[in-house]
Amino acid sequence: MTSKTASSLSLFDMALVKPALWGAVAKLSPRVQWRNPVMFIVYIGSILTTLLWVHALSFPGDTGMPPAFVLAITVWLWFTVLFANFAEALAEGRSKAQAASLRGLRKDTWAKKLKEPHHGAAFLPEQAPNLRKGDVVLVETGDVIPLDGEVIEGVASVDESAITGESAPVVRESGGDFSAVTGGTRVLSDWLVVRISVNPGESFLDRMIGMVEAAKRHKTPNEIALTILLVALTIVFLMVTVTLLPFSVFSVSAMGTGSVVSLTALVALLVCLIPTTIGGLLSAVGVAGMSRMMQANVIATSGRAVEAAGDVDVLLLDKTGTITHGNRQASAFVPAPGVTAERLARAALLASLPDETPEGRSIVELARRGGTDDSAVAGAGFVPFTAQTRMSGVDLPAASNSLDADVIPLRKGAVEAVRKYVEARGGQMAPEVLRAADEVARRGSTPLAVAEGNRVLGVVELKDIVKTGIQSRFAELRAMGIKTVMITGDNKLTAAAIAAEAGVDDFLAEATPEDKLALIRQYQAEGRLVAMTGDGTNDAPALAQADVAVAMGSGTQAAKEAGNMVDLDSNPTKLLEVVETGKALLMTRGSLTTFSIANDVAKYFAIIPAIFVSTYPQLGALNVMRLASPSSAILSAVIFNALVIVFLIPLALKGVRYRPVGAAALLRRNLAIYGLGGLVVPFVGIKLIDWLLVAVHLV
Repeated sequence: MTSKTASSLSLFDMALVKPALWGAVAKLSPRVQWRNPVMFIVYIGSILTTLLWVHALSFPGDTGMPPAFVLAITVWLWFTVLFANFAEALAEGRSKAQAASLRGLRKDTWAKKLKEPHHGAAFLPEQAPNLRKGDVVLVETGDVIPLDGEVIEGVASVDESAITGESAPVVRESGGDFSAVTGGTRVLSDWLVVRISVNPGESFLDRMIGMVEAAKRHKTPNEIALTILLVALTIVFLMVTVTLLPFSVFSVSAMGTGSVVSLTALVALLVCLIPTTIGGLLSAVGVAGMSRMMQANVIATSGRAVEAAGDVDVLLLDKTGTITHGNRQASAFVPAPGVTAERLARAALLASLPDETPEGRSIVELARRGGTDDSAVAGAGFVPFTAQTRMSGVDLPAASNSLDADVIPLRKGAVEAVRKYVEARGGQMAPEVLRAADEVARRGSTPLAVAEGNRVLGVVELKDIVKTGIQSRFAELRAMGIKTVMITGDNKLTAAAIAAEAGVDDFLAEATPEDKLALIRQYQAEGRLVAMTGDGTNDAPALAQADVAVAMGSGTQAAKEAGNMVDLDSNPTKLLEVVETGKALLMTRGSLTTFSIANDVAKYFAIIPAIFVSTYPQLGALNVMRLASPSSAILSAVIFNALVIVFLIPLALKGVRYRPVGAAALLRRNLAIYGLGGLVVPFVGIKLIDWLLVAVHLV
């Protein structure tokens, strides 16, 4: 996909950093700041200390603090706000870069619109922006498809690399699950008649741009719940801090010693005690979660979908393409009566040479492994595989065969297509060949017939192979408490065999759309969150019901509209990556919250003794970091509180690395790294800053 150019930018690439710096300043608007209650308190505190600094300059004796100290606190409070803004702007910048690259795909093209649908097929030029839903257009070789639509006539190869990033063309045809076409893609061969399914501005590309724009992101339920918790903590600390001023006035009056705590020190204490670290990074984490999905070529319609992916505990996986390769592999040659296996293999090999599909290449490979002569025949005419004929083949010159004919055609393809081919030449498919094809089909494999002239030589069995390593992936999911269910249209015996080989927990055989929908509702009634993939119109009801629904980019418009995610690579296995990305988002948010709350402890030991030690000298015992002076302690804590946001930006944007272990192990690891780290790191950091301030004589 073109947007991968954006996603390949390094985290602090100047193409992202420069706009993010301007964005951080632009976000100082009160209308932006009030959306984040925690940082809004810091914002108000920064304004207050700015006014206190101006007052200290005008009336030096009134504030009780040197103007230079008030200025230093003020500057670092503004930096705290700016660093939080920068983190969010950097995350948004990455999404905007992706959106900009997608926007570059939009081109105003001309289309051949059907003007008089009831009076002959008259296709006249029309600009794409003038098309409307329901219009019918003709797209031919080299044409760009103007808008999203459904193929109603024709078969063609379409280059979708601008959207999916895959260079291999795909076949689009009327009917079935591959009739949807996307605006901005190009027809490489043949022609299509397309009924436009959207109005300008509503295309898949337009929706993709809107989805990745950070401005379109809404807070998820978990994010809202965490925000409420952070606001509650902030209110508690605000009330505590407000009561400290009258307490300090009373204490100084009662003790007769010390000085009343200054407003600047109280603002610094409040900012250091409220959860500014997670408050400043919370929005960036959410934006980055959707951005990471985009980097995986998955478009999430909302942050809610990404978050739900992290809570999924049931995965419904389609057999073909997810558990099995989907590009079926040739496994055996079944010759017709009176035909040797060598003759069948030779004919199948030659007929498959012009077939560039994975199935065709696998037939060639199987024949070569069996020792079949694969030398080219001089003067042979190759017939490539096409979607219309569903066959490939070769026309052998008379000198290369013993039959009485000028040219002997060899054909390989779908049984029904080959049957019609030989019947058109006056031949018949032997009953033994039909029975062999039926037996192959009953085994869950796919039969292809091979013909020489008007005679069918036999059948090639294509077997769908279980993917290597898929068993270990399912074992990891099982360790995470996620149940895997294979969905297939195969009969129960075939489905059971593949399920046992793949290692899934359960399977649904001979599945219909109604069966899928009923199964999802059954799991949801048990309180489970269900994820599934789909690409066809018949998958739309189940996709709409699932909590996480990943529609294939190559699928129908109905499937993409029913899902809450779209996989541009059309890789059903991507569902596993989607779940891991969702869990990484939840882990990142939890880890930063743990660290943010834990690192407040060091600030207690830094600021509280500093502001009250003049009144209560015994509090000096709490200065365990042996900070140089009260001013140094307060300033060091404020500086650390600001800088820690900067150091955690890479973690917020890249996310905590997900490991497929149980919830208990994840909790222990989270507490060990971010809980213990949140306790230890601030003590070290504040002390180092204190040493530096003393060394340069700033306090």
